[in-house]
Amino acid sequence: MNAFTRGLETLQEASRPSTAVYSPMLGGTQNQPNLTGKQEIKLAELLKYNLKTVRAYLLKEDFHRCWGYVSPYWAGQFLDKWCAKVMLSRIEPMKKVAKSLRAHRELILNYFRAKKAFLQAPLGSVEGFNNKAKSLRETRTDFAASKRRK
Repeated sequence: MNAFTRGLETLQEASRPSTAVYSPMLGGTQNQPNLTGKQEIKLAELLKYNLKTVRAYLLKEDFHRCWGYVSPYWAGQFLDKWCAKVMLSRIEPMKKVAKSLRAHRELILNYFRAKKAFLQAPLGSVEGFNNKAKSLRETRTDFAASKRRK
């Protein structure tokens, strides 16, 4: 997973405006939803240019849609199409991330399988297990306290 983490860090470096938009033209760093009207206009103006950083930013933002999927199948379809689009982008750090994502494809899809299984699992059983663990911990504490009193 270290290669995946490094790849994501490279992605963030390649598209410096992560969830925060930094530009001297915008007047500092702002979260995109918190942009003022003037800053939104300036951001729209920046997006008109076909700069590598702007394209990297748009690809990164597009990748965030991946985490909204519930089905591993559709997440895999999105991941494959996104990686193909990135490989055609001619942005080397992004291509490196896409290669890493392809190499870890099954591990990423395991996240969606676990997410789906967790959403379908009855939460009452988990809650019951947590209550049992809590009562055992309290019993152990009461036993230790009574032993100290003697």
